[in-house]
Amino acid sequence: MFTEIQIPVPWGHISGLWYGDQSIQPLIALHGWLDNSGTFAKLAPLLVEAAGSVLCIDLPGHGHSSHLPAGIIYHSSEFVRVLIRLMKAYNWSKISLMGHSMGGSVAFYFASLYPSKVDVLISIDVVVRRFIKPDLTVEMIRYSMIKALRDNQRLVDETAFDEAPSYTFAECEHKLYEGSGHSIFPENCKYILERNISKSRKFSDRYYFSRDTRLKHLFDMHAQEPFAKAMVMRICAAKLPHMVLRGGASSNIGPDTMKLIGLLSEHNPNFETHLIADGLHHFHLNQPELVAKLIIPFLKRYRPLPLGNGAQSNIGSELRPKAKM
Repeated sequence: MFTEIQIPVPWGHISGLWYGDQSIQPLIALHGWLDNSGTFAKLAPLLVEAAGSVLCIDLPGHGHSSHLPAGIIYHSSEFVRVLIRLMKAYNWSKISLMGHSMGGSVAFYFASLYPSKVDVLISIDVVVRRFIKPDLTVEMIRYSMIKALRDNQRLVDETAFDEAPSYTFAECEHKLYEGSGHSIFPENCKYILERNISKSRKFSDRYYFSRDTRLKHLFDMHAQEPFAKAMVMRICAAKLPHMVLRGGASSNIGPDTMKLIGLLSEHNPNFETHLIADGLHHFHLNQPELVAKLIIPFLKRYRPLPLGNGAQSNIGSELRPKAKM
């Protein structure tokens, strides 16, 4: 059982799915690039007993969360600020973080910036996003600038009101499966599509992808090795309980990231890493029981289940939609 929530922000709202007891401060779950909180639909319920509650967030432009205003470029630092907004909204002094892929790197960035404000960090098939060589970074930024201008112009032109290309649900499943590099099992695509598509206004049996198209040209921090090492050492200095889960059949964690995992293993006594031998990039969605068996002992060791610790929001209760099954 979960409750659909909305947290007001200056440009609209952040949506989320809150599993479990809302009087217990949750484990916050952050999804990957172009995914949404549906990516944790099978894992989150398995973690509720150990975590007390799990809050899966749709990052801006994803899922049911508001898109950023026209004229804005998406940047991963805005996703980090979402966590600051959450803490202020619910009067939390510390948070527990779990993230997959891009969401894992956002959680890592936050933890490195504010290690005293995080009690546990769980990274699923990521530490930071891949290193990019400086000359390639320049080209990527130049290309993204042009695309961002085009995409933002579409939002203010009359053509922006034309509906995006639409597809049958089966076609949407196939597109998501292909777009994930086959890392989402076809039968699991529905969990992400539930918050990724909207009903066509023109065709009764078709849907269109409703996530913000500007996300395709997201600006990231593009961590280079010295910067990444500095972030790692801040987390190590704080002895922050940190778990990294890796997919053996995924290419998302390469040699550069393994060097960071080596540093974490050497300098953080509260760090652990596990390999899911046959795990694809979305192994948390495809193999949730196996992942839960690794995460639950970690949570019990470093985050004992609190009593109802007043996860009371300063957001009015009238903003809370009714619970959904």
